[in-house]
Amino acid sequence: MNYYVYMLWSIKSKKIKTYVGYTINVKCRLKKHNLGNGAKSTRGRFWKVIYKRVYKTKSEALKAEYYLKNNSVLREKIKNSYVH
Repeated sequence: MNYYVYMLWSIKSKKIKTYVGYTINVKCRLKKHNLGNGAKSTRGRFWKVIYKRVYKTKSEALKAEYYLKNNSVLREKIKNSYVH
């Protein structure tokens, strides 16, 4: 089974917000976020996937998710490459 680490972005009131998570099905997870059934911090926004990467094990995906969530420089770089 494959696991994905993904990054979402949303613009609301001219403010860009990003969210990082992991899943086995990015399309299904994005749908849940956009329906308000995802993480509490994602409710009330329309999200788009701007980054995803596949991993072979859940352990690898969780480590990569943690790294991306805590690396603001990398998150900013990904966000800027999508915006521009």
